[in-house]
Formats: sequence, structure tokens, C-alpha cells
Amino acid sequence: MVFSSPIFLFLFLPVVLALYQFGRVTWARNLLLLAASILFYAWGEPYFVFLMVASSLANFGFGRWLGREEDPGRRKTIVGIAVVANLSVLAFFKYANFVVENLNLLLEALGWRLLESPGVSLPIGISFFTFQAMSYVVDVYRRETEVEKNPFNVALYIFFFPQLIAGPIVRYVDIARELAHRVVTRDTFVEGVRRFIGGLAKKMIIANVVALPADQIFALPANELTPSLAWFAVLCYTLQIYFDFSGYSDMAIGLGRMFGFHFLENFNYPYISQSIKEFWRRWHISLSTWFRDYLYIPLGGNRCSNARNYFNLVTVFFLCGLWHGASWNFVIWGLFHGAFLVLERTQFGKVIDSLPRPLRHGYTIFVVMIGWVFFRAETFAQAQTFLATMAGLTVATQGDVLGRYINNQVLSSVILGIIFATPIWPWLKRKTGELAQRFPAGVRPIVEGTGHLAESLILVVLLLISAAWLAAGTYNPFIYFRF
Repeated sequence: MVFSSPIFLFLFLPVVLALYQFGRVTWARNLLLLAASILFYAWGEPYFVFLMVASSLANFGFGRWLGREEDPGRRKTIVGIAVVANLSVLAFFKYANFVVENLNLLLEALGWRLLESPGVSLPIGISFFTFQAMSYVVDVYRRETEVEKNPFNVALYIFFFPQLIAGPIVRYVDIARELAHRVVTRDTFVEGVRRFIGGLAKKMIIANVVALPADQIFALPANELTPSLAWFAVLCYTLQIYFDFSGYSDMAIGLGRMFGFHFLENFNYPYISQSIKEFWRRWHISLSTWFRDYLYIPLGGNRCSNARNYFNLVTVFFLCGLWHGASWNFVIWGLFHGAFLVLERTQFGKVIDSLPRPLRHGYTIFVVMIGWVFFRAETFAQAQTFLATMAGLTVATQGDVLGRYINNQVLSSVILGIIFATPIWPWLKRKTGELAQRFPAGVRPIVEGTGHLAESLILVVLLLISAAWLAAGTYNPFIYFRF
């Protein structure tokens, strides 16, 4: 089930919210949310629900096992078994086909008999719920969170529908108290609605619109691709992936607030970054912090020699790329970012830091956009073709016309995307608040009330536009559903 679908917006969510109000105790509300989350996942993945139930029970069991064991050696063995079990499930479903495909290339070169493809289907969101499950067990092992004695709470933590499919990746320690007790106030509910509508608008008004020319141009044959088309496609995809994924995260955070949960932010305007290092502090924050806490720091982090630190960075981003998908393009994308993170720790980084702010920003956006070519392209050959065309190294024999892919709607969405990829909205709200403080005390409430009314009207308009486009559009899942 997709957040940006009529069945979710006008049936599933209203019914769950209405039933939630009848629950007077937390355990009853938790059972309702667990049942709703199972239905939410089973809507598109009925068979893989059993996989998630098994994952929930297994990781609950690993947590209880760790809670009963005090011997450090045995605790290390238990957490090792848990990590291997979780990663084995992830590896089988996500990488079995990929491994066989690459083995067959080798076998074909040797003239040997090819292996039959296992044809394993990928459960939606498996990367996200596997990482969440592992973080619970590892945090119990590190004694950073208490052992959960209620299996339904662990199941709800893993299954909870707002962030089940595409994150943000939530640490158990961050919501453990709210699983046991939470209160939904009017203010938190209203803030949740605001965040949800804002995320829906990002998806419908910007991401879905710029996705059309991006998809169309990436589907062109190489002989029809021109530099202007290639650059425009990458610009559209740069906006699409940000507003698609940050829109989903906003909707997930907003839904969490409606039910009394407070998820951490997942994006902080990454496209205003001045370096690749800063970009990764602002992009997909829950994933980058997960890799930092559970892989980078255990490997030694930066408290080691430069050579070892570089190795740690490249290893983390190699696995980060592989986490995103079973494709060499994702691996190259991860290594590409890892390489620039290493470069920024050398003299190259000092040179970048010495540049004027606009040049630092231009460098970062350029590197990120080049990286998105590998992320979006279906094959490495297509990525090569796109990059060569962007560099003007190829000549289209039947070049298409850029104007065919640009209309008023696309142009408006591109402009809005560029504007709202910056923190202009928080800046406007802050300036409006400061302006209201300059009015006399008797007039100030009226000015502030007018500001709140204007914001509410904007949200209503965004909701109506999004709903209208939703009704007129086609099925368009979020990009990160496939991870």
C-alpha cells in the first residue's frame, strides 16, 4: 500500500486513526497498530508477511537470550549468531539472483555449464526492516537499551507501517518509551498532519512531475541522446529522488506524530551542502548514522592511521552502495562517494575548503549529480553513455529536442524543486515570527493568528492539489520501495 494512493488516504488511514481514538490503554493501541501494519504490508506482499513475523520473533528471541546471559564471550556469540542470521536472510532475498548472474558470466567465459537462476523475489523494504531488527539486538548486546519482554512491542517496532517500507531507520532505543506509554496531544497531531501534507505535496507536485521527463530521457536510445537532454534528465532525477524520498520521510514522521511517536529527521536540505562530507550528514541521516554506529566506528572510525581510516570509509560506502541494490551500478555509486570522502580528508579537501562558498556548493552538487547517473542508470554501459554525452564526447545521429520534454507543469515543478531544496520555508516562517514580535502586544495575537491561518490555507490548497493529481495519475511507488 502506498501513502500516495486513494485507498490509503481515504480509507486505511482514516479508519486506523478513528479506531486508535477508542483505545484507552497503550497495549490495546499497540495491538491495533500492529494489526494495521500487518494488513498494510500484506496488501502488496501477502506471503512475505510470514517472513517479517519470523524476523520479529527471531530477533525478540535473540534479545531475550542476551538478557539472560551475563558471560561476555557467550553474549558476543549470541549477537554474532543474530547478525549472521539477519544478514543471511537479507543476502538470500536481495543478492541470490545477482550472485548467480555474475557466476554465470564467469562460467560462460570458461565454457562451463551455466547455473539456473533461482528467481528469488525481493520483499519490499527488506533492507530497512532488517537493519532495524539488527540494531535492536546489537543495542541490547551493548546494553544501550533494555530487553523487551513483550513480543508484540518488538513486532510493532519492526512492522510499524509509517516507516516499514522506506524508513527512516528507527533505533529501538529512540522509541522504547513511546512503545510503553505515549500521549497524543492536539499540537502533536496537528504537527503530524502538517508534515504528512508537506510530504505528500513533495511527492505529487514535484517528484512525480519531474519523474516523467527523467524516465523518458533515460529510456532513449544512445543515438538520440544530446548533452542538453542528458543534463536535464539528471537535473530532474536529482530533484525527483530528493523530493520522493524526503517526501516519504516527512509523511512517515507525520504519521508517527499522529500516533504519538517521534521519529528522528532523515533529511536536512542536503543540496545546500558545501562538501560531500556535509552532504552525508544531511542526506538519509538514519542510514548514514546506522553505518557510522554499527560499522564505521567498530572498524576503527577515524581514530586510527590515515590509511586505515580511508579503508574504513571505502568499506562503509562499498556496503552502502550494495545495500541500495544488487547491481554493480550501486556499488560504483557507493565507491564514488567513498572516494570523494577520502579525497576530502587529503590536501584536496583543504583546497576545496579554501574556495568561495558558491564554488564549494557548485563542486558538491556537480559530484552528487554525477553520482546519481550511476544510481539511476539501468546498466553500467548506460551510465557510461550518459556521462560521455554530458561531457560532449558523443554525437547524436538522431538527436531529440529538449522542448518536447518541457511543459509549463514540468518547468514549474523544476523551479519549485530548486527553491524548496533550500531552507526557504523555515526562513520565511522565522522572519514572519520575528515580524510579528515587532507589533504591539495587543495586535500581536491577531498578526500571529493571521500567519497561522495563511499557513493552514496553504496546506489545504496543497492537499487539494495533491489529491486532484492523485486521482488523475497512475500508480507511482516511492523510489526507495525497491530497497
